[in-house]
Amino acid sequence: MNVFDFDNTIYDGETLVDFIMYYIKTDPRIWKYVPKLFYIYFKDTLHLFTVEEAIKAYAGFLEGYYVKADNVEEYVKKFWDENEHKIKPWYEKVRREDDIIVSGTTDFILDEIMKRMGIKNYVGSSIDKKTGKFKRLCFLENKVKIFNEVFPNAHIENFYTDSMNDKAMMDIADHVFFVTGDKIEQIK
Repeated sequence: MNVFDFDNTIYDGETLVDFIMYYIKTDPRIWKYVPKLFYIYFKDTLHLFTVEEAIKAYAGFLEGYYVKADNVEEYVKKFWDENEHKIKPWYEKVRREDDIIVSGTTDFILDEIMKRMGIKNYVGSSIDKKTGKFKRLCFLENKVKIFNEVFPNAHIENFYTDSMNDKAMMDIADHVFFVTGDKIEQIK
């Protein structure tokens, strides 16, 4: 089976960053969280986070803003109306029915695009809407743990990613493909 990271692999960008940029236009209350969210984004990009640090870093935004946000589902649909075109065309060429997406993106954002793409097998980070606490953070070595919990006994033939943050997933795959833009290079 083929397993894929989502952000910057299949999707041309960082979903959470794009969603926040979209959401900023509709709700000015989010502005006070933007500097912290961009700080988190750059730490993540530079691979300077542990899972525990990432959970702590996102806590203020999730507990202070996300739990109070109204109509998030409506904004997610509108977001994908505007951003669905950012799914990279190469994916359709390699796509198989049993593909699995394993992403750090939160499931409340992933659910809509996976439905639109007809992808049944996926897992992302998950947040309790009432508390703003992570139920699971699908990030770094946690991706393997969550993948194995959700898809026990699944064998990864080909894994596609854009980031060395996915080293733990690379280690359990037969073949690894590194995606940079639309360029795909086999590295294992």
